[in-house]
Amino acid sequence: MYENKVYDAIVVGTGISGGWAAKELCENGLTTLVLERGPMVKHVEDYKTMNKDAWDFPYRGNLSREDQEKYHKQLRVGWAPRDDVKHFFVNDLEHPYQETKRFDWIRGYQVGGRSLTWGRQSYRWSDVDFEANKNEGIAVDWPVRYEDIAPWYDKVETYIGVSGEKLGIKHLPDGQFQPPMELNCVEKELQSALGSQFDDDRLLTIGRVAHITDKDPNIEGRGPCQYRNRCWRGCPFGGYFSSNSSTLPAAERTGNLTLRPNSIVYEVVYDENQKRATGVKIVDAETHEKIEFKANIVFLCASAMASVGILLQSKSKVFPNGMGNNHDQLGRNIMDHHYQLGASAKVDGHLDKYYKGRRPNGFYIPRFVNLDEKTKRKDFLRGFGYQGSASRGNWAETVAELGHGTALKEAILEPGGWEIGMTGFGEMLPYHDNRVTLSKDKKDQWGLPQLDFDVEFKENEYKMREAIKEEATAMLKAAGFRNVSTYDRETGPGLGIHEMGGARMGHDPKTSILNKHNQLHDVPNVYVTDGAFMTSANCVNPSLTYMAFTARAANHAAQQFKQHKFS
Repeated sequence: MYENKVYDAIVVGTGISGGWAAKELCENGLTTLVLERGPMVKHVEDYKTMNKDAWDFPYRGNLSREDQEKYHKQLRVGWAPRDDVKHFFVNDLEHPYQETKRFDWIRGYQVGGRSLTWGRQSYRWSDVDFEANKNEGIAVDWPVRYEDIAPWYDKVETYIGVSGEKLGIKHLPDGQFQPPMELNCVEKELQSALGSQFDDDRLLTIGRVAHITDKDPNIEGRGPCQYRNRCWRGCPFGGYFSSNSSTLPAAERTGNLTLRPNSIVYEVVYDENQKRATGVKIVDAETHEKIEFKANIVFLCASAMASVGILLQSKSKVFPNGMGNNHDQLGRNIMDHHYQLGASAKVDGHLDKYYKGRRPNGFYIPRFVNLDEKTKRKDFLRGFGYQGSASRGNWAETVAELGHGTALKEAILEPGGWEIGMTGFGEMLPYHDNRVTLSKDKKDQWGLPQLDFDVEFKENEYKMREAIKEEATAMLKAAGFRNVSTYDRETGPGLGIHEMGGARMGHDPKTSILNKHNQLHDVPNVYVTDGAFMTSANCVNPSLTYMAFTARAANHAAQQFKQHKFS
């Protein structure tokens, strides 16, 4: 490690986007320094809970009261962190942030980032999404269309392994799929009801998920999913895609990768004479030493809000308000997806049927509103989809105070009845005043300003949330299920863990931060390819789109570098 060495490229972050940037840059022959603010996590070797069972933990996986205080904001998500995976989530006492309005910022600071704990749902965008802002006069137009990204979706899906079913619908393009996982009997019953009871072409399919299902996948270093559903602990088989099992090892095999954990990047260095970035400054997370690393290209992939924070801190005479921020666009138009609302029901019958394994996936109901005149809603713009599953009830419900002895032993071995539920994921519009800024007086333990969130749902979002519950109820009732009930947890933006925006793409440098290649308009050797670049949100999980844009941008950067455009 030579601090005076000039690398061809620096990549900040090792998650979904950072791993892909590292892979593509290294495979294009660029010497690449990858900086991660958290500790090292080695594939398999550092998955310390991957084979443990509930009884191996002091509280059967639940957090102690002391740990609940440490993870008090991470716990807002409801399902994590637990004792088996808390080490992949940040300690909120050690990594605080400010909330002018509630924002649920769920983070993982380690090599691999949230690629170790993501939901793995992988869906393409279509031109319905890329053209929505322009057609509706919302925010700014995307500078790309589906045909620009489609080849990169192909590349990413083929490499990471996405299982799914081809549907042939325009607004959810088909991809390069491995064999789909199987729906169970109750999910098929709902699928049949949607096809017969509704006239708006709504349908149910198995989720498109980044899990290898082909027994002979021909994907280096990884094997097929074992249906353990312990994905968030780290998969020793490499069955699901993560940076640790896939892209980072690919980058390392080239011999062009240098990986430095515990490196908190806080500034992109700008040379006003050369009119380009010359590298980054870091604080060593362990020693608090400040170091500068130099490179011809910088890729910010630290996660959307962290990358925006780095740009806001990157101040100079040319950019007194943050790099690329001379028109007050940086940190604005923050978005997320609706989450933690939907409906559930009890299901009669099928008591002679069960399922094998723990399928790490559920069903998916694609968007079916505001697609054409037939499905247009007057009360809100954009749309939503659903993710859900059906299963046999928890054995615990059969245990009552009177159950003991032989009767108890027999009772706990009998599965309960079937239940089904679905959660809505809806689009949030980009609003100029939904923003993140640097706190004026609150700093972290490294002396860096904390981020302050001022983000909220507005009228369009609240009307959509009502529709999400109404339509979920209608579908479950149409299938003949009983005891249908809705839920809507109190939440703020961020809880969908799909935070995006803040450094959006666009045609005009006065209204956007990045151009169509993910380059800063004003500093073209700086690329931003995590969720910060998003100009609108769609209603599908965004990680596949991050990866496709990152692969595209990294190859563009490599071509520019080889043509000496950044010299």
